[in-house]
Amino acid sequence: MDLTTITAIVPARTRADLAALGAGSAPLAGGSWLFSEPQNHLTSLVDLMALGWPSLVVSGEGLEVAATCTFAELAALPDDQGWPAHPVLYQCCTALLGSFKVWNVATVGGNICASLPAGPMTSLFSSLDATALVWRADGGDERVPVAEFVTGNGSNVLRPGDVLRSVQVPQSSLTGRTAYRKIALSPLGRSGAVIVGLLRADGSFMLTVSGATVKPEQLRFDRLPGAGELAAAVEAVTTWFTDPHGAADWRRAVSTALALEIRDELAAPPGEAPPSHYTTDRYVSEEAAR
Repeated sequence: MDLTTITAIVPARTRADLAALGAGSAPLAGGSWLFSEPQNHLTSLVDLMALGWPSLVVSGEGLEVAATCTFAELAALPDDQGWPAHPVLYQCCTALLGSFKVWNVATVGGNICASLPAGPMTSLFSSLDATALVWRADGGDERVPVAEFVTGNGSNVLRPGDVLRSVQVPQSSLTGRTAYRKIALSPLGRSGAVIVGLLRADGSFMLTVSGATVKPEQLRFDRLPGAGELAAAVEAVTTWFTDPHGAADWRRAVSTALALEIRDELAAPPGEAPPSHYTTDRYVSEEAAR
């Protein structure tokens, strides 16, 4: 939609240009959310795309993803590094049920900075233990785990004038095996829960619960836990919430069930197909959810 209060769009070509951010100004990347509703408090936008950040950089340390990287670019990253975790990149992108037009403009950074519980990029990079690089308004740099970047429903660690520069996924996560589950109350509805398991090469296991909680919850174990231990850990989470996309008790129940599926899938030998009913994405009607 048109933002009728905007009087200027400032292209940021260097970090110094970000000084234009402040009261009445907001960063612009893809704009898929920014232009979706009125922003009457804004009078200017600072265009981050003019900075020309490389979208995806592969190195010996892992994968750096620029905040301005689009969903389409991330989903199309070639599987040429032999990373067992590679499939989860595309899987989490599909949790944003947008058209190809949305995928071509929606950005990783914009999705994380929106800090919605169902933000698929928050789910993805939390589940891979990624670290966010924040450019602070005072010129300093700060690295924050993505799981801690989001502090609540629509809130995060950014202060006025700050910018999310990139997220760094460590090699130790990319070389681990992943299992992904998403559930929603309607075929095209927002996620009710997104659960991802990561079994690292050293045998340690991490389960990330998101979508069902106001912020990502990471459950860590030094080895693959037993079913009872894992279920108890999931049920002990306290940040479940209720909204039109699911009740808190339903979210807790389905997250526990999906976590156990993930455990069973990762307990099987690599390459063994999971049972056919272990679908990665599923839809449950509201009647069934009751």
